[in-house]
Amino acid sequence: MSAVSEWVVREYFETCGFLVQQPCKYENSGRRKREPGEDIDLLVVHPARAVHALPDRIVWTTDDLRHVARAVVGIRGWHTERFYVSTIEQTPDILRFVEPKALLFAGQQLGPGPLAKILCLPRLPASGELKADTIRVLREKGVDGVISFATILIELIRSVSVNRNYAKSDLLQVVRLLKTYDLIKDVQLDLFGRRIRHEVAPVEPGDA
Repeated sequence: MSAVSEWVVREYFETCGFLVQQPCKYENSGRRKREPGEDIDLLVVHPARAVHALPDRIVWTTDDLRHVARAVVGIRGWHTERFYVSTIEQTPDILRFVEPKALLFAGQQLGPGPLAKILCLPRLPASGELKADTIRVLREKGVDGVISFATILIELIRSVSVNRNYAKSDLLQVVRLLKTYDLIKDVQLDLFGRRIRHEVAPVEPGDA
């Protein structure tokens, strides 16, 4: 997993009010048996959330996180690919974070209580049938929620103000600079502008 992908996801959960723990600071060389904590990318807990509830759907938005108190997080940052059933079949290790040993380790770190199992990934299939099959398999494997990197990045862009100096976060400071020089627009404003342009058709010559 790319350190940049983990960095982005970590900032996202912190922006959403979660305390974030990275259980493993090293990479397994593959020459020895894996420890349970090595299969977990992040553990997150919201200190102000006493009630833990999961959305009915598996594809989550940032709003869906408002009901999650604690979670174990897996990150798969293959940003040029979509996530298919074949991806899971060919690389089953990507879902080790939802296996019993990993969840037992997470419970030991966070204490007793329910845990959401969240997978952060680039994109699901675009096709309805392929997407439905992938979601079904993820549910069967024990994943509670899927958050796309598009959702994550949109929230980070939305949360950054050009009037603040994010000296303690290089990532947010870079986003701030990009927004300052109009290299990326405020997401909500950009979407609103697209909707207006779509709804108001241009007047062709001779129609006036």
